Amino acid sequence: MTLRENFDAIMNYKQTGKMPVWFFGSWPETKKRWLDEGLKPETTMFLNGGSGGPQLDFMDTDWETSPGWNGNIWNNQGILSPQPISGKLDEVLEETDDHRIVRTALGGVRQDSKGGESISHFREYDLKPTREDWERFKQFLNPDDPARWSEDWESRAEQLNHREHVTCCLGGSLFGWLRNWMGVEALSYLPYDEPELYAEMIDFMTDYFIRLNTKLLDKVQFDFAYIFEDCCFSNGPLISPDLYREFYHENYVRLIAALREKGVKWILLDSDGYIEDLLPLWLESGFDIIFPIEVGTWKADPVALRKQYGKRLRMMGGINKHVIRQGEAAIREELEALRPLVAEGGYIPLPDHRIPPDVSLAQMKEYVRLFGDVFSLESVTPVTP
Repeated sequence: MTLRENFDAIMNYKQTGKMPVWFFGSWPETKKRWLDEGLKPETTMFLNGGSGGPQLDFMDTDWETSPGWNGNIWNNQGILSPQPISGKLDEVLEETDDHRIVRTALGGVRQDSKGGESISHFREYDLKPTREDWERFKQFLNPDDPARWSEDWESRAEQLNHREHVTCCLGGSLFGWLRNWMGVEALSYLPYDEPELYAEMIDFMTDYFIRLNTKLLDKVQFDFAYIFEDCCFSNGPLISPDLYREFYHENYVRLIAALREKGVKWILLDSDGYIEDLLPLWLESGFDIIFPIEVGTWKADPVALRKQYGKRLRMMGGINKHVIRQGEAAIREELEALRPLVAEGGYIPLPDHRIPPDVSLAQMKEYVRLFGDVFSLESVTPVTP
């Protein structure tokens, strides 16, 4: 059974293969630490911006990590970039020992820390919440721009079609990218201040991704589509269920239908935070897999979610990443609680976000060893009478 066949079997509640050992990358500081602690420099290890199950050199364990499931989502495995294209370059406005202030190619002003530990801060966002600026900005989102395609995209597509590992495409982003371009505050006010403009933006993004994916999916078969939203925070969603029903549901239905028409079987939605208020609506819209089920920060419980929603809900994630540094007993306790869910299927356990730098290489190896012990086929496969 190939890795792709195994993934499909797991999501169909028919798995008979090995549970993949995946994690969603790491902080840059984590990789630096692991390199200092003996990780081979040539080891595949994706960092922020493109990660998802790198294959680490854990040869002294009995359970090696599996080839990554997404490579680089954001440019569709090096084939097609859906990012805005302005034809301009970033311009450095100010630089100190600690930070750099940049006029972005899309028109905003961003402050980047040189230390690498801090998230970039926007002094001015790329997109202002006005119709005039939307007309300017959406010119950067021409789905037919030939610059989006790599020069060797057809050969890359052919290679991908002969792969054995699991790979996804970027299916879309109706909230997450608008939030990145405009900021949470401006986007949150917009459906009340300018509901027609808000609706137009979401409709446009839906059409944009449908047109992009049509040509891509004519050439490449992906195992699932990854839809990036990050639309929840500590206490709940950044969009209310009522706003979701009014502005997002029908657009997701359209987008998901277009992906399925092109042969994409599984649709994954990525949102951090407390997701429970939107989860039933996501399932109604047609999503199959929810990721990353944040346990350590927002106290989600994948076992409880399965009991509530049944097999309609498939999940990836759900392991508290902070447990990895707490030793064997804590790791075993965390993993053992998930064993019935793994046995049932429709679930791939992995740490609920990027591995932080307080996890040593030795601790990560221990986690991988224990993962293989707890989730071996003998321990999780239900016995048929």
